Amino acid sequence: MRRLILLITHGITLVVGFALGVYFLPILTAPKGPDVAILQAKAQDAQFKGTFSRDRRGSDFLHWGEGEVSLSADEVVHMGHLAPGPDYMLYLTKSFVEDEADFLALKDEAANIGSVKTFDGLVLPIPEGVDIHDYTTVVIWCEAFSEFISSAKYR
Repeated sequence: MRRLILLITHGITLVVGFALGVYFLPILTAPKGPDVAILQAKAQDAQFKGTFSRDRRGSDFLHWGEGEVSLSADEVVHMGHLAPGPDYMLYLTKSFVEDEADFLALKDEAANIGSVKTFDGLVLPIPEGVDIHDYTTVVIWCEAFSEFISSAKYR
């Protein structure tokens, strides 16, 4: 009986430790975000602007974004903060989404812009062939856990 209890408690400890490692590794290894002056300069060329808000229906205390997002034909610039986490991706969608269900319904049609590696501002190039005029909303999505982080409608 004692061996069974030890096996169960050590197994639980192993699973919890692994889960915490998956969550914290990207946070601990995240590069420093771009300098604010660089973000401001790049945002000046924006054709569209939107706002990430903690108040989205799908956001919670672990999954949120805040700040201004700016889009030009060449890049997406975010000045603000994201809740840290693993495997974040930035997408453009053709209609506004506010939670997991909304995004999953549109994910196949969404444009994947790229990986989000910093949580205090970012600059991502728009991939060739993506026209920002074909979309209306920027979405930050956690691929690892299929979690909605935040969204910003820009037009």
